Amino acid sequence: MSGQERGSVPPERVTFTSEGIELVGELRLPAVAGPAPAVALTGPFTGVKDQVAGVYADRLARAGFVTLAFDHRGFGESGGRPGHEDSQGKLADLRAAVELLRSRPEVDPGRIGLVGVCLGGGYAVRAAAENPRVRAVVGIAGGYNSPAWFVERMGADSYRSALAGFLDGYDEFLPAVAPGGAEAAMGGDEPYAYYGTERSASPHWRNRVTRGSLHALMTFDALGAAPLLAATPLLVVHGRADAYCAPELAAELHRRAPGEKELVWLDAGRHIDLYDVEPYVTEAVDAAAAFLHRHFG
Repeated sequence: MSGQERGSVPPERVTFTSEGIELVGELRLPAVAGPAPAVALTGPFTGVKDQVAGVYADRLARAGFVTLAFDHRGFGESGGRPGHEDSQGKLADLRAAVELLRSRPEVDPGRIGLVGVCLGGGYAVRAAAENPRVRAVVGIAGGYNSPAWFVERMGADSYRSALAGFLDGYDEFLPAVAPGGAEAAMGGDEPYAYYGTERSASPHWRNRVTRGSLHALMTFDALGAAPLLAATPLLVVHGRADAYCAPELAAELHRRAPGEKELVWLDAGRHIDLYDVEPYVTEAVDAAAAFLHRHFG
């Protein structure tokens, strides 16, 4: 499911800039009259626009939204430092994506939201908390990273030791995924079952990421944005079983958010089920579309 299946919405290639870096995206227009609500999408760690983000962008376009899936800086066709996770840069990219949507005549600038999947869920929440132009936010199988939560579970010494290890060889590349338990940024068989197979096929994805990217992930605080969402409706969609993005953090994000909020649990058995497996993608899309339409009016 790459957005090219029967009934999909043909994308328009767009380019825009974020802090002087050219980003490449795909804009999809729904079959509705007049300025429509819109969402920018951000996907998993190392993901590109024609993988998970593209699947959800296509489905939400069919549900009546203008959608923008794009390659963050450093990944896919976009500029920037190749293969490096830049947390603050990604937040800047999302601000630029919102501004692109606001500039389009097909978009109602008062009805723009963010949708994030996996690590993108954390970025979407943080970006929505910092941008009053974002009127609603949805996290799907989201990674709501929290350095404090890591320290509580790992212990301060182990956490700091992990950070030190990521600083050693900061600019070196390691595989994003690898089979057979080999070293990788996303270790284990489950990430390889998606990124190491035809499920994720994309000419723009590269199986490499800097070691410093892991330092960025371990120090990025998405959960801390929850109290800032008082004026931003939040939907959290998460699998009951998820070995890579903790359901406990999804529940905690929902608990801490002070504004309008909803939490939807899906009976998925694995994190990557929400990438491209039915009925979970349809369930997540239906929940997101209903939530966004309700709050956009």
